[in-house]
Amino acid sequence: MKKSTKLKREIAKLKKQLNELGDMRPGSLTRQSRSWGKEYWQISYTHRGRGRTGYVSDENYSRVKRETENYKKFKEVCAILVDKSIEYAKLVDKETDS
Repeated sequence: MKKSTKLKREIAKLKKQLNELGDMRPGSLTRQSRSWGKEYWQISYTHRGRGRTGYVSDENYSRVKRETENYKKFKEVCAILVDKSIEYAKLVDKETDS
């Protein structure tokens, strides 16, 4: 199989993975405690150059955790997709230059 065909399949597979990701949001969750001892979940993230934090209830923790994990997966897959796309573009350019 030609390398360009293999790369094209890998790119299609990565795009499918992106399409299958659910809701997402940037950030990380940490457990914080108040001065009187009660604990709560906090999400911290940066969006458009501004740092933000927010309160996350125990009821919403699982959903928010899943969304932050989806965002991390999104970033990983995007980085691989860009690498493969650049590799594919160079290969196609080399084939057409011949």
